[in-house]
Amino acid sequence: MFLVTGGTGFIGRHLLERVPGPVRCLTRRASAPSVSSVEFVQADLASGAGVAEALRGVTTVIHLAGVTKALRPADYFTGNARASETLARAAAGRGLRFVHVSSLAAVGPADSAPLTEDAPPRPISYYGKSKLEGEQAVRALIPDAVIVRPPVVYGPADTGVLEIFRSVARGWSLEISGGERWFSFVYVADLVEGLLRAACHPSAPGRTYFLASPEPATWTELTALAARIMNMRPRRLRLPVPLAYAAGAGAEIWSRLTGKPGVISRDKVSEALCRRWTCDSRRAARELGFVASTSLETGVAATLSWYKEAGWLTY
Repeated sequence: MFLVTGGTGFIGRHLLERVPGPVRCLTRRASAPSVSSVEFVQADLASGAGVAEALRGVTTVIHLAGVTKALRPADYFTGNARASETLARAAAGRGLRFVHVSSLAAVGPADSAPLTEDAPPRPISYYGKSKLEGEQAVRALIPDAVIVRPPVVYGPADTGVLEIFRSVARGWSLEISGGERWFSFVYVADLVEGLLRAACHPSAPGRTYFLASPEPATWTELTALAARIMNMRPRRLRLPVPLAYAAGAGAEIWSRLTGKPGVISRDKVSEALCRRWTCDSRRAARELGFVASTSLETGVAATLSWYKEAGWLTY
């Protein structure tokens, strides 16, 4: 039996559609979605309540749950580091396959060539530092755990890249001044395939993998592609760096006033300013036979089509 955490999130919902055999989904809420093929169980990764019970009969864990935006830096470490440690401690010694989903942010940006899995970690954000702590806790407790580090993940139902596409649909292409920036990416269906390979392949235990498309892209390429598919001609608006940080600070104040964490902060601006968020996925190709097969054009077209049909985007 598989145990999936974070199964009600963007990636998790796609994963639950593909997991073979019986699957149990850990959720914090007493009420859970009604999915006939999935058993939902309530547990709390912060306190550990219900975690041991959720692991009974489980042979494979895919740990997706985490915090990507927070009101306070401490919230990242609670949701990403402490929660991962709690789950790993409960799973240790049970002889199961543990797949820990981390992030490229745990390693940090690349200097020139795409990062390999052996690059020394240099996270620059609270999010990245908390994901690295989560990795370290899992590796210490379960040496045979498989750690996967996705870069930018996009696809149907994603709310992150959606904001970029919304800007294009409104006729604007917003970017921070300072030149071109590159990023690695992976379409959500490809990532799910990679996670399942990491969960089943005999070469995976004890290893760390970047799961990404072979070639990076630039943010200019992404917005231009989206504009072409939507038949839009957006105006490019370059935001000076000081103004970007000011916007991040303003967004933080608003988040505290409303009690709702937002996607923009000074930490996120610092990440956005980096020239290269790129990684090398050849180890996953050699050892797992995983190659992300969805081109950026195909993935963006499918994503935009889903947004439009769901009413999330109008163009």
